[in-house]
Amino acid sequence: MLRLNEIKLPLDHSESAIETAIFKKLRISRAELIRYTIFKRSYDARKKGKIVLVYIVDVETSQEKSLLKRFSKDPHVKIAPDMSYQMVAKASELKGKQRPIVIGTGPCGMFAGLLLAQMGLRPILLERGKSVRDRSVDTFGFWIKKRLNPESNAQFGEGGAGTFSDGKLYSQVRDPKYYGRKVLSEFVNAGAEPEILYISKPHIGTYRLANIVKNLRATIEELGGEIHFQSRVADLKVEQGQVVGVELENGKSLASKHVVLAVGHSARDTFQMLGDRGVYFEPKPFSIGFRIEHPQSLIDQCRFGSQAGHPKLGSADYKLVHHCENGRSVYSFCMCPGGKVVAAASEPGRLVTNGMSEYARDESNANSAIVVGITPEDYPGDPLGGIALQRELEERAFKLGGSSYDAPGQLVGDFLANRPSTEFGKVYPSYKPGVTLGDLSSSLPDYAIAAIREAIPAFDRKIRGFAMDDAVLTGVETRTSSPIRIKRDDNYQSINTVGLYPAGEGAGYAGGILSAGIDGIKVAEAVALSILAN
Repeated sequence: MLRLNEIKLPLDHSESAIETAIFKKLRISRAELIRYTIFKRSYDARKKGKIVLVYIVDVETSQEKSLLKRFSKDPHVKIAPDMSYQMVAKASELKGKQRPIVIGTGPCGMFAGLLLAQMGLRPILLERGKSVRDRSVDTFGFWIKKRLNPESNAQFGEGGAGTFSDGKLYSQVRDPKYYGRKVLSEFVNAGAEPEILYISKPHIGTYRLANIVKNLRATIEELGGEIHFQSRVADLKVEQGQVVGVELENGKSLASKHVVLAVGHSARDTFQMLGDRGVYFEPKPFSIGFRIEHPQSLIDQCRFGSQAGHPKLGSADYKLVHHCENGRSVYSFCMCPGGKVVAAASEPGRLVTNGMSEYARDESNANSAIVVGITPEDYPGDPLGGIALQRELEERAFKLGGSSYDAPGQLVGDFLANRPSTEFGKVYPSYKPGVTLGDLSSSLPDYAIAAIREAIPAFDRKIRGFAMDDAVLTGVETRTSSPIRIKRDDNYQSINTVGLYPAGEGAGYAGGILSAGIDGIKVAEAVALSILAN
C-alpha cells in the first residue's frame, strides 16, 4: 500500500477528482489501480476565499514495486505504515488469577477496561457516578433546576468529563504505535461516524457520545467484564507497598493486585485518600481563566472569508496564544465551535464552567476558555495546593454569581475598561442556569486578570472582532487539567505502590478524550503482561 501526501483539491471537487489526482501523480492506468482509501482530509485556509482541501490517500496498486523505485526521492509517495492493532497478550484461562480492577469509566478507564476484556482478562470497572443515561438526567436537571448531585454531574459518571464536551478526538501526543487509530476504530464500531477516521479534527458531539459510551460498555460486558455504578472507591488496600484491593463506600471489598486508577481530574476526595495511603504524587501546572463567547459567524468570516458556511468547512475554530509582559502565557483552550458554555460543578457551593458542542456545531455562539498558565510556585507547600486554589476560585465565582449556580459574567469591553457590566449586547451567553453580570476582576488572582486583559487585544490582531465590546466572559474555568501528577515507572505502575497503575487525565498523563484513551490502552497492556507473567 502506498501513501500519497499533499493532494490538493478545491472545496467543490467532483467525486472522481481524487481518483484522477492519483492517476496524474502516479501515472498509472485505471486497470493498475486496485483501490484507494482516504487516510486524512484537512484544509488549507491560509488564503481566504481560496481554501483548498488537502488529502492523504492510501493506494493499492499492481505497480507498487516499480512506483517505489520511480518515486524513491519523492517525499509525497511512501509505503503506508501498518496501523492495525495487535494484542500484546491473550488469556486462555484465568484459573487462580485475580481479575484486574479499573477505577473510573472516563475515556481512559473505558479503554483500559475494553482492552483488558478483549485480552480475556474480565476486568471489574468501578464508577462512582451513574450510567450515562441516568447521569444525563441529573446533569441536565442541574442546568435547569440548579440541583447539583455531587456524584452524578458533568464530571462524574459513565463517560467521564469528556461526555459533556465537544467530543474532540485529536491530540498532539506522540503515537508511534498508532493507538489513536485503535481508539477511533472502536468509536466507529460503537456507532461514531466513519469520517472520524480521516477528517483532520474529528469530533463526536455530546449527545452522540453518550450513546457510543453505552455501546462500549455493552462490548466490555459481552466479553466478560463487569461495570458497577454508584460504587465509589473509599480506600485503597496496600500491604508492604503492594496494592491488594479496594474498599468501596458501601463497605464492600474487592481483592486484586492490579488496580488501574483512572479517576479523572476532579476526584479530589480520591486524591486526598491516596495521599493518606502514602501513594506518591506531586503538584503540576494547570491553567485558570474564563469562557469567552462570540458570534460563530464572526469566527467563520475571520477564518474562511467568502467561503464561510461551506458544508465541508463547517464551523470555524481557532487556537491562540500570547506571552505577556508579566511572564504569564494566555491561550485558548477547548474551543467549541457552534457550541455552548455549560455548568461543570461537582461540589456544592462551587462554580465551574466548561464548553460543549453537539455533532452539528450549529449553535449561534462560538466559545473557548481563555486561560492563564500557573505552576506549583503559585501554590507552594502542600502537594494538594492546586486543589485548594481551584476550590477558592470556584467559591468566589459561586458567590459572584449570586450563590445560586448562576455564573458571573462581564462583557469584554467592560472587562478591558475595568468597569462592571449591567446589560447584555449583541451576544447573549449560552450558560445555563444563567449569567449574572458584574465585575470579574475579583474572581481570579491579579496576575491572571492582568494577563487576560493584555491577551484579548493581542488576540484581536489575529482574529478581528475577538475584542468586540459585546463578547461575553463567563467565570470561572479551573479544571483545564489535573493539578497533580501521580508518578509512575516504566511499567506504568506507581513508583512506590506496586500494582497501582495511575492513568489518564486525573493522574497527569493525558489531556483529552483521545490521549486519555491512548493512555488507557498502554496501561491495559502493562497490566495484562504483568498478570499473565505471574
